[in-house]
Amino acid sequence: MDERRRVRVSKYLARHLRHEPARIGLTLDECGWAEVDALLAAAAAHGFRITPRELELVVAHDGKQRYTLENGRVRANQGHSVPVELGLPAAEPPAVLYHGTVSRHLAPIREQGLRPMSRHHVHLSGDRETATRVGARRGTPVVLVVDAAAMRAAGHTFRVSANGVWLADHVPPGFLRFPG
Repeated sequence: MDERRRVRVSKYLARHLRHEPARIGLTLDECGWAEVDALLAAAAAHGFRITPRELELVVAHDGKQRYTLENGRVRANQGHSVPVELGLPAAEPPAVLYHGTVSRHLAPIREQGLRPMSRHHVHLSGDRETATRVGARRGTPVVLVVDAAAMRAAGHTFRVSANGVWLADHVPPGFLRFPG
């Protein structure tokens, strides 16, 4: 499968496994899983044929490991805007986590902290480089430092997805360090 097709399939999966399964008549279970056969049939019925091999390749070679494929089912590892319970246990975070954004979002973040917006959780990175890449998707990246140790000590809960993305319900502004 060429890179262009891989990206198209990955974006299609993200849209329908994270945000709009009903748009193609797909039903996710309460944990976000879809039957592979149902996904492939729904995609084909809506004009986007995906072969089982293409699905396997996209899941296996996704650089961010966005998806899990097991026992004839597939799901997105995080980033949902539809109600799902991923069943991730609370986890002890590293002392510091990072969040990539762009400067136009800094004023509301300074005021309200990091909020999940349309997603279930705030997404945090374990390293500055990943946060930089995340921020760069929207423009010139700005990396915020999250005092995860202090948040945890204050009673906030963290979870970590299968692909290493740290999740929090909210990051209050007092736990953020801004550049400059």
